[in-house]
Amino acid sequence: MTTQTETRPVRRHSRRPRGGSSRWGTLGRALPWLGPTLVLIAGVVFFPAGYMAWTSFRDLSQFGVDNGPAGLDNYTRLLEFTALSRVLTNTVVWVVGVVVVTVLISLGLAQFLDKAFPGRRLVRLAIIIPWAASVVMTTTVVYYGLDPFYGIINAFFVDIGLLDRPYGFTRNAVPAFLTAMGIAVFVSLPFTTYTLLAGLQTIPTDVREAAQMDGAGSWATYRRIILPLLRPALAVATIINIINVFNSLPILQVITGSIPGYNADTTTTLIFKFIRADRQIDTASALSVVNFLIVLAVILVYLRVVRPMRED
Repeated sequence: MTTQTETRPVRRHSRRPRGGSSRWGTLGRALPWLGPTLVLIAGVVFFPAGYMAWTSFRDLSQFGVDNGPAGLDNYTRLLEFTALSRVLTNTVVWVVGVVVVTVLISLGLAQFLDKAFPGRRLVRLAIIIPWAASVVMTTTVVYYGLDPFYGIINAFFVDIGLLDRPYGFTRNAVPAFLTAMGIAVFVSLPFTTYTLLAGLQTIPTDVREAAQMDGAGSWATYRRIILPLLRPALAVATIINIINVFNSLPILQVITGSIPGYNADTTTTLIFKFIRADRQIDTASALSVVNFLIVLAVILVYLRVVRPMRED
Protein backbone atom coordinates (compact mmCIF):
# COMPACT_ATOMS: atom_id res chain seq x y z
CA MET A 1 0.00 0.00 0.00
CA THR A 2 1.54 3.17 -1.11
CA THR A 3 0.79 6.47 0.48
CA GLN A 4 0.75 9.45 -1.77
CA THR A 5 1.38 12.77 -0.20
CA GLU A 6 -0.25 15.60 -1.97
CA THR A 7 1.82 18.74 -2.05
CA ARG A 8 -0.24 21.81 -2.17
CA PRO A 9 1.27 25.14 -3.05
CA VAL A 10 1.68 27.31 -0.04
CA ARG A 11 -0.11 30.54 -0.38
CA ARG A 12 1.76 33.43 0.99
CA HIS A 13 -0.52 36.17 2.02
CA SER A 14 1.23 39.44 1.50
CA ARG A 15 -0.13 42.31 3.38
CA ARG A 16 -0.63 45.16 1.03
CA PRO A 17 -1.13 48.31 2.94
CA ARG A 18 -3.81 50.53 1.66
CA GLY A 19 -2.55 53.57 -0.17
CA GLY A 20 -4.20 56.16 2.01
CA SER A 21 -3.50 54.60 5.38
CA SER A 22 0.09 53.82 4.36
CA ARG A 23 0.80 57.40 3.36
CA TRP A 24 -0.81 58.88 6.47
CA GLY A 25 0.93 56.32 8.66
CA THR A 26 4.32 57.13 7.15
CA LEU A 27 3.64 60.82 7.55
CA GLY A 28 2.61 60.33 11.16
CA ARG A 29 5.81 58.44 11.96
CA ALA A 30 7.95 61.06 10.22
CA LEU A 31 6.33 64.11 11.83
CA PRO A 32 8.22 63.88 15.16
CA TRP A 33 11.47 64.05 13.20
CA LEU A 34 10.34 66.61 10.64
CA GLY A 35 8.42 68.76 13.11
CA PRO A 36 11.30 70.94 14.37
CA THR A 37 12.50 71.56 10.83
CA LEU A 38 9.02 72.44 9.61
CA VAL A 39 8.53 74.84 12.53
CA LEU A 40 11.87 76.48 11.78
CA ILE A 41 11.01 76.84 8.08
CA ALA A 42 7.60 78.27 8.94
CA GLY A 43 9.11 80.78 11.36
CA VAL A 44 12.07 81.82 9.25
CA VAL A 45 10.63 81.63 5.70
CA PHE A 46 6.85 81.46 5.46
CA PHE A 47 5.91 83.87 8.25
CA PRO A 48 8.27 86.69 7.10
CA ALA A 49 7.19 86.15 3.49
CA GLY A 50 3.51 86.28 4.43
CA TYR A 51 4.01 89.33 6.62
CA MET A 52 5.93 91.04 3.80
CA ALA A 53 3.07 90.36 1.37
CA TRP A 54 0.54 91.67 3.92
CA THR A 55 2.64 94.80 4.52
CA SER A 56 2.74 95.54 0.80
CA PHE A 57 -1.00 96.23 0.93
CA ARG A 58 -0.82 98.53 3.97
CA ASP A 59 -0.27 102.26 4.34
CA LEU A 60 2.79 102.64 6.54
CA SER A 61 4.22 105.92 7.69
CA GLN A 62 7.91 106.81 7.62
CA PHE A 63 8.18 105.49 11.17
CA GLY A 64 6.41 102.20 10.46
CA VAL A 65 3.01 103.16 11.87
CA ASP A 66 0.18 101.25 10.17
CA ASN A 67 -2.44 103.68 8.91
CA GLY A 68 -4.73 101.02 7.48
CA PRO A 69 -5.16 99.27 4.15
CA ALA A 70 -3.71 100.84 1.01
CA GLY A 71 -5.01 98.48 -1.64
CA LEU A 72 -2.75 98.51 -4.70
CA ASP A 73 -1.39 102.01 -4.06
CA ASN A 74 2.08 100.72 -3.18
CA TYR A 75 2.32 98.74 -6.40
CA THR A 76 0.97 101.70 -8.38
CA ARG A 77 3.58 103.96 -6.80
CA LEU A 78 6.21 101.39 -7.71
CA LEU A 79 5.11 101.35 -11.36
CA GLU A 80 5.19 105.16 -11.44
CA PHE A 81 8.78 105.23 -10.19
CA THR A 82 10.73 107.05 -12.92
CA ALA A 83 13.94 104.99 -12.73
CA LEU A 84 12.19 101.61 -12.62
CA SER A 85 13.04 100.65 -16.21
CA ARG A 86 16.69 101.48 -15.62
CA VAL A 87 16.77 99.45 -12.42
CA LEU A 88 15.09 96.46 -14.10
CA THR A 89 17.60 96.60 -16.96
CA ASN A 90 20.47 96.68 -14.49
CA THR A 91 18.98 93.69 -12.68
CA VAL A 92 18.75 91.62 -15.87
CA VAL A 93 22.32 92.53 -16.87
CA TRP A 94 23.54 91.81 -13.35
CA VAL A 95 21.95 88.38 -12.99
CA VAL A 96 22.42 87.09 -16.55
CA GLY A 97 25.96 88.42 -16.89
CA VAL A 98 27.25 87.11 -13.57
CA VAL A 99 25.56 83.71 -13.81
CA VAL A 100 26.53 83.02 -17.44
CA VAL A 101 30.17 84.06 -17.00
CA THR A 102 30.41 82.13 -13.71
CA VAL A 103 29.01 78.93 -15.21
CA LEU A 104 31.21 79.12 -18.32
CA ILE A 105 34.41 79.69 -16.34
CA SER A 106 33.42 77.02 -13.81
CA LEU A 107 32.86 74.47 -16.58
CA GLY A 108 36.43 74.99 -17.74
CA LEU A 109 37.84 74.92 -14.20
CA ALA A 110 35.90 71.78 -13.30
CA GLN A 111 37.12 70.03 -16.43
CA PHE A 112 40.69 71.07 -15.60
CA LEU A 113 40.49 69.98 -11.96
CA ASP A 114 39.04 66.63 -13.01
CA LYS A 115 42.37 65.76 -14.62
CA ALA A 116 45.27 64.28 -12.70
CA PHE A 117 48.29 66.62 -12.55
CA PRO A 118 50.97 67.48 -9.98
CA GLY A 119 49.71 69.91 -7.36
CA ARG A 120 46.05 69.32 -8.11
CA ARG A 121 45.17 69.26 -4.41
CA LEU A 122 46.77 72.66 -3.84
CA VAL A 123 44.94 74.14 -6.81
CA ARG A 124 41.64 72.80 -5.49
CA LEU A 125 42.33 74.33 -2.10
CA ALA A 126 43.25 77.66 -3.68
CA ILE A 127 39.90 77.83 -5.47
CA ILE A 128 38.09 77.58 -2.12
CA ILE A 129 39.69 80.81 -0.83
CA PRO A 130 37.19 83.25 -2.41
CA TRP A 131 34.38 81.13 -0.97
CA ALA A 132 35.90 80.95 2.52
CA ALA A 133 36.68 84.66 2.70
CA SER A 134 34.05 87.19 3.67
CA VAL A 135 32.26 88.73 0.69
CA VAL A 136 32.28 92.15 2.35
CA MET A 137 36.01 91.86 3.07
CA THR A 138 36.82 90.84 -0.51
CA THR A 139 34.68 93.65 -1.91
CA THR A 140 36.17 96.22 0.45
CA VAL A 141 39.73 95.25 -0.56
CA VAL A 142 38.86 95.76 -4.23
CA TYR A 143 37.02 99.00 -3.46
CA TYR A 144 39.99 100.60 -1.72
CA GLY A 145 42.41 99.11 -4.25
CA LEU A 146 40.57 100.94 -7.03
CA ASP A 147 40.45 104.26 -5.20
CA PRO A 148 41.80 106.97 -7.56
CA PHE A 149 43.86 108.68 -4.86
CA TYR A 150 45.54 105.88 -2.88
CA GLY A 151 44.42 102.61 -4.50
CA ILE A 152 47.25 100.20 -5.30
CA ILE A 153 45.33 98.68 -8.23
CA ASN A 154 44.90 102.11 -9.78
CA ALA A 155 48.58 102.86 -9.21
CA PHE A 156 49.54 99.54 -10.81
CA PHE A 157 47.48 100.34 -13.93
CA VAL A 158 49.28 103.68 -14.19
CA ASP A 159 52.72 102.12 -13.68
CA ILE A 160 52.27 99.57 -16.46
CA GLY A 161 50.92 102.22 -18.82
CA LEU A 162 47.36 100.94 -18.97
CA LEU A 163 46.13 104.30 -17.63
CA ASP A 164 47.59 107.76 -18.04
CA ARG A 165 46.30 108.80 -14.65
CA PRO A 166 44.22 107.18 -11.86
CA TYR A 167 40.61 106.63 -12.81
CA GLY A 168 37.58 106.62 -10.50
CA PHE A 169 36.30 103.12 -11.18
CA THR A 170 34.08 103.24 -8.11
CA ARG A 171 33.00 106.86 -8.62
CA ASN A 172 31.09 106.32 -11.89
CA ALA A 173 28.02 104.15 -12.37
CA VAL A 174 29.03 101.98 -15.35
CA PRO A 175 32.61 101.03 -14.31
CA ALA A 176 31.48 100.55 -10.70
CA PHE A 177 28.68 98.25 -11.83
CA LEU A 178 31.05 96.23 -14.03
CA THR A 179 33.52 96.02 -11.14
CA ALA A 180 30.78 94.65 -8.90
CA MET A 181 29.94 92.06 -11.56
CA GLY A 182 33.58 90.96 -11.69
CA ILE A 183 33.68 90.55 -7.90
CA ALA A 184 30.40 88.60 -7.98
CA VAL A 185 31.85 86.21 -10.56
CA PHE A 186 35.01 85.81 -8.47
CA VAL A 187 33.18 84.88 -5.27
CA SER A 188 30.72 82.60 -7.12
CA LEU A 189 33.36 80.47 -8.85
CA PRO A 190 34.25 78.12 -5.93
CA PHE A 191 30.74 76.82 -5.28
CA THR A 192 29.89 76.50 -8.97
CA THR A 193 33.19 74.82 -9.83
CA TYR A 194 32.92 72.26 -7.05
CA THR A 195 29.29 71.51 -7.89
CA LEU A 196 30.20 70.82 -11.52
CA LEU A 197 33.32 68.91 -10.47
CA ALA A 198 31.17 66.64 -8.30
CA GLY A 199 28.92 66.06 -11.29
CA LEU A 200 31.90 65.22 -13.51
CA GLN A 201 33.19 62.66 -11.04
CA THR A 202 29.89 60.79 -11.13
CA ILE A 203 30.26 60.15 -14.87
CA PRO A 204 31.73 56.65 -15.41
CA THR A 205 35.03 56.48 -17.24
CA ASP A 206 33.61 53.66 -19.35
CA VAL A 207 31.30 56.13 -21.05
CA ARG A 208 34.17 58.38 -22.07
CA GLU A 209 36.31 55.47 -23.20
CA ALA A 210 33.46 54.09 -25.27
CA ALA A 211 33.03 57.44 -26.99
CA GLN A 212 36.74 57.59 -27.78
CA MET A 213 36.67 54.07 -29.18
CA ASP A 214 33.79 55.05 -31.43
CA GLY A 215 35.94 57.81 -32.87
CA ALA A 216 34.37 60.79 -31.14
CA GLY A 217 36.68 63.73 -30.63
CA SER A 218 37.17 65.61 -27.39
CA TRP A 219 34.69 68.36 -28.23
CA ALA A 220 32.06 65.94 -29.53
CA THR A 221 32.43 63.78 -26.43
CA TYR A 222 32.07 66.78 -24.15
CA ARG A 223 29.11 68.27 -26.00
CA ARG A 224 27.11 65.11 -26.67
CA ILE A 225 27.96 62.98 -23.64
CA ILE A 226 29.52 64.95 -20.78
CA LEU A 227 27.21 67.98 -20.88
CA PRO A 228 23.95 65.95 -20.99
CA LEU A 229 25.13 63.89 -18.01
CA LEU A 230 26.06 67.11 -16.21
CA ARG A 231 22.52 68.47 -16.51
CA PRO A 232 21.49 67.85 -12.85
CA ALA A 233 24.67 69.40 -11.43
CA LEU A 234 24.48 72.26 -13.92
CA ALA A 235 20.85 72.94 -12.99
CA VAL A 236 21.67 73.04 -9.26
CA ALA A 237 24.62 75.38 -9.81
CA THR A 238 22.60 77.68 -12.08
CA ILE A 239 19.56 77.90 -9.80
CA ILE A 240 21.62 78.57 -6.67
CA ASN A 241 23.60 81.24 -8.52
CA ILE A 242 20.45 82.91 -9.83
CA ILE A 243 19.04 83.13 -6.31
CA ASN A 244 22.30 84.33 -4.75
CA VAL A 245 23.14 86.88 -7.44
CA PHE A 246 19.61 88.26 -7.67
CA ASN A 247 19.44 88.80 -3.90
CA SER A 248 23.06 89.91 -3.57
CA LEU A 249 23.39 93.13 -1.60
CA PRO A 250 26.87 93.42 0.02
CA ILE A 251 28.88 93.67 -3.22
CA LEU A 252 26.69 96.35 -4.80
CA GLN A 253 26.26 98.16 -1.50
CA VAL A 254 30.03 98.51 -1.03
CA ILE A 255 30.95 99.28 -4.63
CA THR A 256 28.00 101.37 -5.86
CA GLY A 257 26.31 102.41 -2.63
CA SER A 258 27.86 105.88 -2.58
CA ILE A 259 26.98 106.69 -6.21
CA PRO A 260 24.07 109.16 -6.34
CA GLY A 261 20.97 108.34 -8.31
CA TYR A 262 19.75 104.95 -9.46
CA ASN A 263 22.01 104.26 -12.48
CA ALA A 264 23.91 101.48 -10.68
CA ASP A 265 21.02 99.97 -8.71
CA THR A 266 19.23 96.64 -9.00
CA THR A 267 15.84 95.83 -7.54
CA THR A 268 17.50 94.47 -4.40
CA THR A 269 19.52 97.61 -3.68
CA LEU A 270 16.48 99.74 -4.57
CA ILE A 271 14.53 98.07 -1.74
CA PHE A 272 17.04 99.30 0.81
CA LYS A 273 17.14 102.76 -0.75
CA PHE A 274 13.37 102.96 -0.37
CA ILE A 275 13.75 102.03 3.31
CA ARG A 276 16.79 104.12 4.24
CA ALA A 277 16.67 107.17 2.01
CA ASP A 278 12.99 107.66 1.18
CA ARG A 279 11.51 105.89 4.23
CA GLN A 280 8.95 104.17 1.99
CA ILE A 281 8.59 100.93 3.89
CA ASP A 282 5.34 99.92 2.22
CA THR A 283 6.72 100.51 -1.29
CA ALA A 284 9.81 98.51 -0.36
CA SER A 285 7.54 95.65 0.74
CA ALA A 286 5.74 95.76 -2.62
CA LEU A 287 9.07 95.60 -4.45
CA SER A 288 10.13 92.68 -2.25
CA VAL A 289 7.02 90.76 -3.30
CA VAL A 290 7.80 91.54 -6.95
CA ASN A 291 11.37 90.32 -6.42
CA PHE A 292 10.14 87.07 -4.95
CA LEU A 293 7.73 86.48 -7.84
CA ILE A 294 10.45 87.23 -10.40
CA VAL A 295 12.87 84.75 -8.84
CA LEU A 296 10.16 82.10 -8.60
CA ALA A 297 9.13 82.61 -12.24
CA VAL A 298 12.73 82.44 -13.49
CA ILE A 299 13.40 79.21 -11.61
CA LEU A 300 10.18 77.58 -12.81
CA VAL A 301 10.88 78.54 -16.42
CA TYR A 302 14.45 77.28 -16.14
CA LEU A 303 13.36 73.95 -14.69
CA ARG A 304 10.69 73.64 -17.36
CA VAL A 305 13.08 74.31 -20.22
CA VAL A 306 16.14 72.44 -18.96
CA ARG A 307 14.33 69.60 -17.15
CA PRO A 308 17.47 68.50 -15.26
CA MET A 309 16.03 65.23 -13.95
CA ARG A 310 14.90 64.00 -17.36
CA GLU A 311 16.47 60.68 -18.26
CA ASP A 312 18.28 60.53 -21.60
